[in-house]
Amino acid sequence: MYTMNNPRNFLGYGKNDFKIVWPNNAKLALQFVLNYEEGGENCVLNGDQHSETFLSEIIGAQPVDGRHMNMESIYEYGSRRGFWRIYNNFIERKLPLTIFGVGLALQQNNEICSAIKDSNFEVASHGYRWIDYQFVDEKIEKDHILKSYNIIKEIFGSYPKGWYAGRTSPNTRRLVIENTDVIYDSDSYSDDLPYWEKVGDKKHLIVPYTLDNNDMRFATNQGFNSGEQFFQYLKDSFDCLYKEGEHKPKMMSVGLHCRLIGRPGRMQSLLKFLDYIQNFKDVWICRRDEIADHWYKNYQ
Repeated sequence: MYTMNNPRNFLGYGKNDFKIVWPNNAKLALQFVLNYEEGGENCVLNGDQHSETFLSEIIGAQPVDGRHMNMESIYEYGSRRGFWRIYNNFIERKLPLTIFGVGLALQQNNEICSAIKDSNFEVASHGYRWIDYQFVDEKIEKDHILKSYNIIKEIFGSYPKGWYAGRTSPNTRRLVIENTDVIYDSDSYSDDLPYWEKVGDKKHLIVPYTLDNNDMRFATNQGFNSGEQFFQYLKDSFDCLYKEGEHKPKMMSVGLHCRLIGRPGRMQSLLKFLDYIQNFKDVWICRRDEIADHWYKNYQ
């Protein structure tokens, strides 16, 4: 139980869990996310005080009060090369994908936006900037939320249905709900199923995300050292959830980044996992908005 003094929910679905039915009685809903952040990261050219330090080939990078040319080029690899390597494989396999798109990053690459428009991918908002909002002034964060929301509408013709800020503040979810009409957000890692949460007077859907089934662990101190480790971890997660799905189906998210999994030495691990899961006929490979729509229709 949680109260106003401690709003955290440690119970979830509890001992009895929650039995759901996915489309076609699938044992597992499997969802792939591609984070598009290149150009929205910390950079003095964007008016920031220092260079980016997060999720790159430079583990433990320190902020530079000027242009960090190595860091900039590492991020540029994601848009110049990594995105296309991932995009082409998902298109060829006819697999759905959700793009977590940073507003400023999308604005800086018309070719990538055009390719996304030509696909059947979902574009969810990843905020206006790929920065840490923990201590950003609430008015600035609100302004960034509105910018991102409108940028996606301007580029893709419709507002995003989903939101994932990633590096949130305590105000993020409330500000998103107050200023947009998204039907879900993914700024939670607390379950293997979607769940409802009361935010103010509104019943709001959370479609949890993942930081473990995520290529970001190639760029952390405690993480994957090789593609084989990434593949094996994804496979183990899939096998566990698929087995549980015989009685209580769940969902599995896989998080990807253009500049990380898009490197040749890592890409093969993703392709190996795609080969593996495409052998299963009773798995629903879907977009996040499809999961949200299914939940609204069946589990209000």
